[in-house]
Amino acid sequence: MPFIGNQPALSYTSFAKQDFTTSATTSYTLDNPVANENEIALFINFVRQEPTTAYTASGTNLNLTSATSASDDMYCVFLGKAVQTVNPPSGSVGISQLSATGTKDSTTFLRGDNTFASAGGDNTPNFRAYVSSSQSISASTATKIDFDTEAWDVGSKFDTSNNRFTPGEAGYFFLYTNVFVSAFSDGNSCNISIVKNGSTDTVYHRYRASGTANASINLSDVVYSSNATDYFEVNINNQDACNVLDRTDYSYFGGYKLIGV
Repeated sequence: MPFIGNQPALSYTSFAKQDFTTSATTSYTLDNPVANENEIALFINFVRQEPTTAYTASGTNLNLTSATSASDDMYCVFLGKAVQTVNPPSGSVGISQLSATGTKDSTTFLRGDNTFASAGGDNTPNFRAYVSSSQSISASTATKIDFDTEAWDVGSKFDTSNNRFTPGEAGYFFLYTNVFVSAFSDGNSCNISIVKNGSTDTVYHRYRASGTANASINLSDVVYSSNATDYFEVNINNQDACNVLDRTDYSYFGGYKLIGV
């Protein structure tokens, strides 16, 4: 019969194998039909049996000269069934046969575009900075909070000289801050904002009306950096002159990159 379409350049050959569940019998059924017993190699307890003498086969019928037992291990290889396919047999292709680009190791996977890529990714940049020296804040004046000390800065994207987080890439980031404010009048308001690129038109804020002279104000939000130069800061605007207190667990600013967004 002629081949329809383009003839494959190569074919791969593998021999089919069948494992049997044995019992006290001489009759078994083959998965693939054969012309005679010479088309299979039969093994019982890992010893090859002699065709015609130890067994006969025709079609899908396999008949043994002596019955097996349930504890016997029996399998056959179909010598007359060399299966040809344009796909290589399972388990026969290794990394050396692939033309994938990238670095292959225990942390990468092969993508559909035939390149190796890291699985998952990580939340870098990742940072947290805090106020290490109490900061005086003027009344009714938007003031940038001085997070002058880093607890950590994975990726080196927070700058203590200007108190800015600059991700350096496009993406979504989770940012959080807590500010402990003291020495202002009861009932007056305090506004904490995460500001993008210094513009008060792009802020993420939480308004706090204090019932005491001291207040711990926290804020978190997901922000978007559209390019390598976008940056984020924390501003405070209080009705009274006040102080932002120092300590790592009092006044801090942190964040990390979101993966898969």
